[in-house]
Amino acid sequence: MARQHTDKEYEAELVKLREQLLVMGGRVEEMIASSIKALVERDTELAQKTIELDAHVNNAEVRTDELCLRILARRQPVASDLRFITMALKLVVDLERIGDVCVNICERAIELNEEPPLKSLADMPRMTETIQAMVHDALDAFVAGDTEKAQQVIARDRSVDAYYAQTFRELLTYMIEDPRNISRAMCLQAVAKHLERIGDHATNLAEMVVFQVKGKDIRHTGRKKDKPPA
Repeated sequence: MARQHTDKEYEAELVKLREQLLVMGGRVEEMIASSIKALVERDTELAQKTIELDAHVNNAEVRTDELCLRILARRQPVASDLRFITMALKLVVDLERIGDVCVNICERAIELNEEPPLKSLADMPRMTETIQAMVHDALDAFVAGDTEKAQQVIARDRSVDAYYAQTFRELLTYMIEDPRNISRAMCLQAVAKHLERIGDHATNLAEMVVFQVKGKDIRHTGRKKDKPPA
């Protein structure tokens, strides 16, 4: 857990930073769920509304960056506080990129909604539930400094990779069976890849927790060696 400070104003700034991170993360979680719902339910209006939410995520990134820089300039934090603030600066980048990926999914959904459905999308909602939980748990772990929960998030990335590999194989079969399926199958493959990327971003968030708490950088330690084809 984060330590308490005798300087109440400083403590209030750190609390505000944690709250802003959670609000931004909650908005991103909403975008993840809505983007896939728009795809599965063929809801173009929902896709367009979800795209509009990205502006709020972008604004939250700017506000959080400004708060981090203000704390760094005024408080000159050290040790765990310094790691927390510098990691927060990186965390908002991953959250903003997740928002961008959700926009890409919505754009593909709008395209696909103009065509007849190609296949059952049962795997994508399950993949999305896993990813959404990963983002949520990574943020909780970051704010609480919980490395055990962070490691659980990292481990779940393999499940996301497995979902993606299965979807890739199924879509490839559709394309081989009938060339008329190629355009729609490629769109769905792009959506699956976007979801897999969100899993990567959630894993990045979890890795930041380990660095924040233990000062140990565990990036690029082989967790991606079994990645499915892009």
